[in-house]
Amino acid sequence: MQNYIGMLLAVAVMAAGAAGEERTLTLREAVDLALKQNPDLALARLAEGKAEQGVRLARDPFIPKVAAGSGLAYSNGIPLSVAGSTPSIFQAQAVQYVFNRRQSHLISQARENARGATLDTAAKREEAAHRAATLYLEAERAAKVAQMARRQVESLTRVADVMRARVSEGRELPIEAKRADLRVAQARQRAEALDVERANAEGALTAALGLNADDRIRVTVEERPAPQLPESEQAAVSAALDNSKEVKRLESALVAKGFEIKAERAGRLPQLDLVAQYALLGKFNNYEDFFRKFQRHNGQLGVSFQIPLFAGPGVDARAAQAEGDAARLRIELQGTRNRISLDAQRLYREVRQAETAREVAKLDLDVAREQVSVLLAQMEEGRAPLRQVEEARFTEDEKWIAFVDSNYALETARLNLLKQTGELLAALR
Repeated sequence: MQNYIGMLLAVAVMAAGAAGEERTLTLREAVDLALKQNPDLALARLAEGKAEQGVRLARDPFIPKVAAGSGLAYSNGIPLSVAGSTPSIFQAQAVQYVFNRRQSHLISQARENARGATLDTAAKREEAAHRAATLYLEAERAAKVAQMARRQVESLTRVADVMRARVSEGRELPIEAKRADLRVAQARQRAEALDVERANAEGALTAALGLNADDRIRVTVEERPAPQLPESEQAAVSAALDNSKEVKRLESALVAKGFEIKAERAGRLPQLDLVAQYALLGKFNNYEDFFRKFQRHNGQLGVSFQIPLFAGPGVDARAAQAEGDAARLRIELQGTRNRISLDAQRLYREVRQAETAREVAKLDLDVAREQVSVLLAQMEEGRAPLRQVEEARFTEDEKWIAFVDSNYALETARLNLLKQTGELLAALR
């Protein structure tokens, strides 16, 4: 119960956090923060606490209940009952389930539901970490590309200045200067769009981390080692099936449904309850006048034994409904296992394709850089104009942006595969 209240207080404190704070985070710090205060994860923890209380609620009938009070009343004639009890100055009653198979199965169902809620929380942890990491990479990519786009603006501006000088000297047509200005304007538009993209990604990351909308998140551009991935496609499939929280949750739901079926069928079984009662009687209720012997203190202890003779069709109907739900869960479980296997295979192939694409982009960038070096050497010898060098630098920047995009695609593909195999948290923390 204290843990349940603690989670409620944590959510309240999180919601009342200070506004307007700016933070610069690494990828690992962002993931750790998401695991602490992601809103969806906080709600899942509350649901888990509620399911744990459901176990206590199901066990409640097996815990003795003692109630004390009074059936105090004045009797004129034979003493009648007060709320079904003998009129008395003081009375106490105790009841407790001793044998009730239906309720026992409901307890087992509640425990399995609590286990399923725990699995849901674990799944939400992975989802929160995956979303935080994905948004972080998106913001990081936008920051890198925006920086390069601003460099392109500077490079194209120099080309435009050279072009205008050549036009004024009569060495180029005026339309060439306009083309150069157009390329500068297009580069500026691209840089502004990337700044907006970065701001949007950082804003989405702020929400995913459970921070206030007025807070600002800045990503840290950093080099990270490649995470350990499954060695083969089949290994990825095996890990995905073994670690899937979705599969485990469905299996848990199927087990819980089995206990529900048993509970409904147990409605035809007898049940045994412990009962105890004490009453302090008063003479003013005329007991001495209507009964041969009056005893002031009275008590009884025993059991209530009930055997259902005719339970009606409801027992079979409810059991049949539960069996139908169980059959649906089996079909859903099989479909989920097939989908997870296919998704693991697809994601593993996407990682390999992304690795190849990144290698091609890296080689393309190396060629562009070598071309710039050649043109710089030719310019020093007077054999290459500045415009040609700046255009080569612009091409190099484009190749660098393509390399950043390919690296982002590779890291995103790795995250998706690790999430599918259930190894994401271990790789990010």
